Amino acid sequence: MSSEQAAEDNQQVWDVVVVGAGPAGASAAHAAACAGRRVLLLEKAELPRYKTCGGGIIGPSRDSLPPGFELPLRDRVHAVTFSLNGRMNRTRRSKHMLFGLINRPEFDAALVESAKDAGARVRTGVTVSRVEQHGANVPDRRTVAVVLGDGEVVLARAVVGADGSASRIGAHVGVKVDQVDLGLEAEIPVPETVAEDWAGRVLLDWGPMPGSYGWVFPKGDTLTVGVISARGEGAATKRYLEDFIGRLGLAGFEPRISSGHLTRCRTDDSPLSRGRVLVCGDAAGLLEPWTREGISFALRSGRLAGEWAVRISEAHDAVDARRQALNYAFAIKAGLGVEMAVGRRMLALFARRPGMFHAALTGFRPAWRAFAKITRGTSTIAELVRTHPLARRALDALDRAEASREDAPAARSAEVSDPEPAGERR
Repeated sequence: MSSEQAAEDNQQVWDVVVVGAGPAGASAAHAAACAGRRVLLLEKAELPRYKTCGGGIIGPSRDSLPPGFELPLRDRVHAVTFSLNGRMNRTRRSKHMLFGLINRPEFDAALVESAKDAGARVRTGVTVSRVEQHGANVPDRRTVAVVLGDGEVVLARAVVGADGSASRIGAHVGVKVDQVDLGLEAEIPVPETVAEDWAGRVLLDWGPMPGSYGWVFPKGDTLTVGVISARGEGAATKRYLEDFIGRLGLAGFEPRISSGHLTRCRTDDSPLSRGRVLVCGDAAGLLEPWTREGISFALRSGRLAGEWAVRISEAHDAVDARRQALNYAFAIKAGLGVEMAVGRRMLALFARRPGMFHAALTGFRPAWRAFAKITRGTSTIAELVRTHPLARRALDALDRAEASREDAPAARSAEVSDPEPAGERR
């Protein structure tokens, strides 16, 4: 963007400024621009840019894309090989596509183009240092000041923070997280013969650390190979990835990119707004806790944030702005929040019983059908738990077991802390 355009931008108050041009931010900008508002989308990197991500596009992601959006698919998945820490491999196949695979640089850039086509202005190479809702940079109570790294100030009636898991806008809002995981990934170019063996098939490996798993996603002449586990197990996670690549026979191929990324899940009571500022996607800690799938959560929360930011931009006082922000929070919690709550329970069960999950998905046809429904988008984990008695009973049993484990130490502590015989208590 030229200096003249930047100066022109600074002379107006934007209806909506979106910070971060990933799937959440691009979706928010698209939604607000489609409503006919003046929208500015800010991104610190130059596009296209790499992002550590498997790149799986499941049904809910596909259904949340802008109308007419053409997915830049690198492969279509019809088969899944499951393994239990490298053992007991079993492949399940489907006549219909389960999900698609994309490269994030292409996908994200295409989403930004959709936002531009809808009327949003885009500025790349711009770092946002902070947002201010009071002070000298804020001309009135209906305005938010977005302060850039070079001191430039951009004014808006509403701001959407979509600037990733280490979000500065999230810090302004006060986002709280209670689950942090480390994902490590390698993009490995492979010969045509190896690529053909993986075409249309992914691998999911239930890992050696509680709650961990690995994946292989084929994308033409490149395999995306990664693992994820709880933060604090960095050395073990790195060793898992190395062992995983070695078991697959891929250790002899030089990765084109090796990267790492922290994912963060919000707490149930974490705020989603502050004043005229909303957060969505990774910036809000919105992702599926068990699989750590975030693209569908980014697209869905981004669209909602864009729609409600339009309403906040129209609010004439703080009370009305607060009302609209609460409506946004309700919409998030009623949909994505319910899915996250069930995902947390699924992760707890998976962390304790990975072998049970492996046995169910590879040997119990209803479990495989449920997996296929979730990936295609014809159902969700929350809906399946609500409608399938067996899944509901399993999670209820887990909750009771966890409650018993929490109560047991308290009971033992009470016994130790009161050494007096019962007859001598006063």
